[in-house]
Amino acid sequence: MNISVSTKISNPILPGFNPDPSIVRVGEDYYVATSTFEWFPGVQIHHSKDLVNWRLVSRPLCREDQLNMTGNPDSCGIWAPCLSYSDGLFYLIYTDVKRFDGIKDPHNYLTTCSTIDGDWSEPVYLNSSGFDPSLFHDEDGRKWLLNMVWDHRPNRNPFGGIFLQEFDVEKQALVGSITNIFSGTHMGLTEAPHLYKRAEYYYLLTAEGGTGYDHVMTLARSKSISGPFEVDPNGYLLTAKENPSLYLQRAGHGDIVETPEGDVYVVHLCSRPLATIRRSPMGRETSIQRADWSEDGWLRIRGGGNEPSSEWDTTLPLHPWPSSPIRNDFDTSDLPMDFQWLRTPHAHELFSLSERPGFLRLFGKESVGSLYRQALVARRQQAFSYRAETKLEFQPKSFLHMAGLINYYNAHKYHYLFVSLNDNGQRQIAIQSCQGDVSETFEFPLSDTSCDSFTNDEGAITIHSQGAIFLRCEVIDERLTYYWSEDGEVWNTIPLVLDNSIVSDEAGKGEGASFTGAFVGMCCQDLESNTVYADFDYFDYQEH
Repeated sequence: MNISVSTKISNPILPGFNPDPSIVRVGEDYYVATSTFEWFPGVQIHHSKDLVNWRLVSRPLCREDQLNMTGNPDSCGIWAPCLSYSDGLFYLIYTDVKRFDGIKDPHNYLTTCSTIDGDWSEPVYLNSSGFDPSLFHDEDGRKWLLNMVWDHRPNRNPFGGIFLQEFDVEKQALVGSITNIFSGTHMGLTEAPHLYKRAEYYYLLTAEGGTGYDHVMTLARSKSISGPFEVDPNGYLLTAKENPSLYLQRAGHGDIVETPEGDVYVVHLCSRPLATIRRSPMGRETSIQRADWSEDGWLRIRGGGNEPSSEWDTTLPLHPWPSSPIRNDFDTSDLPMDFQWLRTPHAHELFSLSERPGFLRLFGKESVGSLYRQALVARRQQAFSYRAETKLEFQPKSFLHMAGLINYYNAHKYHYLFVSLNDNGQRQIAIQSCQGDVSETFEFPLSDTSCDSFTNDEGAITIHSQGAIFLRCEVIDERLTYYWSEDGEVWNTIPLVLDNSIVSDEAGKGEGASFTGAFVGMCCQDLESNTVYADFDYFDYQEH
């Protein structure tokens, strides 16, 4: 006799910047696709066999014909992909948002692949009427595209409802009329549509209230795919908006999946604010909740109520994957999976793993925060406290040449420990911080501009040797401290405690409209000729 043993699991299941989850089950395998915004390659797809242990297996949008975000503003790019499976193919629907303010210019595409980690097809253009597109495969074989519509007209609700239109597989095009099937509830900001069929009903899952602390998940149903849709009389399926003390906040935008045994789970985005301040350096992450269908045909979070839980029980056999290494020595031909860069599909212009085998060579490009060619390679912060370290070989020839270790959110929010050259021709270590807003306060002197460098004679550290420099950061909640060493053994502390909460969704410029998360990594700038490079021997990331 088989006895199921319950195991207590902690949320989130995908820690660190992994928002807008779309989940699909193929046999006994589960896949979740999440947004990547301006980070390249586009879309993260994680794989699991137990809904507990996940591994990153694919970033499918890796070619210029699939994605080119050069010039895209911060927090634009890939919004809310939808992953589904039918007819022996994985279907990936995604948006490339080209403009943040006003008209979004959200271009929606479809790409397919027979395997999750294979070479995905050249994309099919769908429409540009709104974002958060998804594809529904009906029981009769027809396929339907849904997306929220962006109404740019003055004095209108910009979240103009959910559009539905048929997709013809043979023509590889949208066909027939467009129907606005759902205008949402009083919460407004209706987005993130997913459609399901169960018994006699079509169920429409949406997110509302914005992706901040008023975020909610709304379920509605209809016996017709085109509506009208009746909203669950019991209220929101999931939200944290009424309880600011919850560990998981900003719960909403998500998807539903069933196991082969018929158990139901809801994946959803959330954030984990710092205990001391309502800021979330790790951005919006992915969590999961158990759910059940009620006797009257509505989905309910298991345990009662509609709040997200920081823990859940599973009876599925656990299937762990090997842990990611703490150290990456850059001794492979491809960039390690944990790392990404910004916007451009032309990676060879920014970095190389073959120019000097065993090193990541970054070719100095534009300034930190550039929307075009920025030589910055980084990985997600996935815990409140961690340590990162790298070994840098760099010979700047001017103060216009910089390379080092960066804690980065976007063009307006970062801390940067770098090596450069002073006016006496000596290498020096300095810190550049961009606080996101002129009202922010730092514990070291800055001018009254929002971005400035701690590079005056009193602050910068002169390096008398010409050898490699080791750089380290230590993050403990909202506190960031930098260190440097000439031999990797004896470490010197830079006597500044920086505010790491600035590197978050809610801080500074873009508050309420920042959608990514904190990264830590390496970068190099040549603001003179774009010819100087920096070599990084390794990169360590270890959580506390």
